[in-house]
Amino acid sequence: MKLDSLFQFRKKRRRTLDRVPVFSTIIGAGSTCSGNFAGKDNYAVYGRVEGECDLAGTLMLGETGHWVGEIVATNVVIAGKVEGDVTAREKLELAPTANIRGNLKSSVIAIAEGAVYHGQIRMEQATRVTRFVERRGMEKPDPRD
Repeated sequence: MKLDSLFQFRKKRRRTLDRVPVFSTIIGAGSTCSGNFAGKDNYAVYGRVEGECDLAGTLMLGETGHWVGEIVATNVVIAGKVEGDVTAREKLELAPTANIRGNLKSSVIAIAEGAVYHGQIRMEQATRVTRFVERRGMEKPDPRD
């Protein structure tokens, strides 16, 4: 599934989702999955997941998504709810609707105004946390696509 069919495509490509050409795995809003995920793919999660992941790709947790367990991925974008620690090897983005109960770890972290997290932030390099106001209007994805 092409990313530009899920979200409005932007030219600047500063955001993680702007650089993901395709999500090879999509977990729908009405789905519940249990278990551990590993691989090199990009995942879009709109349902509930109970387990851990270690991905060499991007994990995007949509607004309706709920993840219980540890998340480790190259890039992570959270718009839903997480109960567990989140580690992004490159970049972590929290959307305005993100709600996380756990520790955050990445070398680059962007937190939108309105995002909520209960835990500590740990950054491996001498960088700073970026806080921003979301100005992009995202289209709601059609799960039938």
